[in-house]
Amino acid sequence: MKRIKRPSLAAWILIALVAGIAFGAIAPQQAQALALLGTVFLRMIKAIIAPLLFGTLVCGIAGTGSLKTMGRIGGKAILYFEIVTTIALFIGLAAVNLVKPGVGVQLAKGAAAGLPQSSSTFPQIIEHIFPTSIIDAMARGDVLQIVVFAFIFGAACAAVGAKARPVVEFCESLAEVMFRFTNYIMLFAPFGVFGAIAATIGQKGLGVLLNLGKLVATLYVAQAIVVVAVFGASAIIAGVPIGRFIQYAREPFLIAFSTASSEAALPLALENMELFGVPKHIVAFVLPAGYSFNLVGTTLYLSLAAVFVAQAADVQMPFSTQLVMMLTLMLTSKGVAGVPRAALVILTGALATFNLPSEGVALLLGIDTVLDMARTSVNVLGNCLATAVVARWEGVKFEKIPETVSS
Repeated sequence: MKRIKRPSLAAWILIALVAGIAFGAIAPQQAQALALLGTVFLRMIKAIIAPLLFGTLVCGIAGTGSLKTMGRIGGKAILYFEIVTTIALFIGLAAVNLVKPGVGVQLAKGAAAGLPQSSSTFPQIIEHIFPTSIIDAMARGDVLQIVVFAFIFGAACAAVGAKARPVVEFCESLAEVMFRFTNYIMLFAPFGVFGAIAATIGQKGLGVLLNLGKLVATLYVAQAIVVVAVFGASAIIAGVPIGRFIQYAREPFLIAFSTASSEAALPLALENMELFGVPKHIVAFVLPAGYSFNLVGTTLYLSLAAVFVAQAADVQMPFSTQLVMMLTLMLTSKGVAGVPRAALVILTGALATFNLPSEGVALLLGIDTVLDMARTSVNVLGNCLATAVVARWEGVKFEKIPETVSS
């Protein structure tokens, strides 16, 4: 007898989304009481943030001790990563400020929405990012302070070398435990989605769905601009043969899009980039490093989503504050590509830091599968291109096809 395949978590989330919309429209009063489900889910997500960021960033930064031995290649890769992700960040900001998909949602404001008053001037902003106590920063959920501490701590571990190995192994274990912890919490996601979207529809009406549709459309158009304009320009400037690159990057891209998983596409991406002609030592370093430092699709999504929540809460955020928030998001997204729904975890922490309502994350969770497909596939495509760009920078010429592309 043939076993019936169980629905995936993404399928359950979509089912919960539809059910929540229907329940919120049919019984708005009762639906508002279900907001508790969304609140509980968000509290559990918040509990992940500090240990997850600390563990992943420390072992990630300590692992880049290979930058010293890789030398020139590592420096070129990191420079390319930061240039491309910064451009993507500004494209996302331009798109969300132009379309304004969050206007009209009317989420409740945080206690003091925007930048904390104690950090309103530039010197105070700079002072604020350096923690006086990492325990205090974790207790308050101050993501940027946790990141700064973890970066310096990880660099120190890399410099100490073998003596720091027990500490790095602890952080690796902590990261693995938090990955599993996140998996457990995501099992509750359909209930959180059902409660959050039902309460939102019950309170705001079906009109809020128009805003979510605008956000999805804005993201896909912005990601297409990045692929065509930014990736296309990078390939042309570096001298990467675009037609052949598409042939070899197509399958990893489609796997990432269909599964919304960067990890599912990694083995084929490694193989195909070698077949494309990128030397093995460049592929082996640049592609995995890109999974931590070259999250173009995620960076663009975070810039859209964060400002979307600010618009939904009717918070007027000056461009300078948006830039500080984007810097926070760009830093905190490093090293967590393997975490399920990592972007939601990072977004939750940033919203808390800037006193924006975390209910916005619950609203986004229902459509996160559709959003995740776009950002994950662009992440994978960007990392495949990064290996080719760095190889060209090193003088490699892609003159002939070494083998037939893997299927």
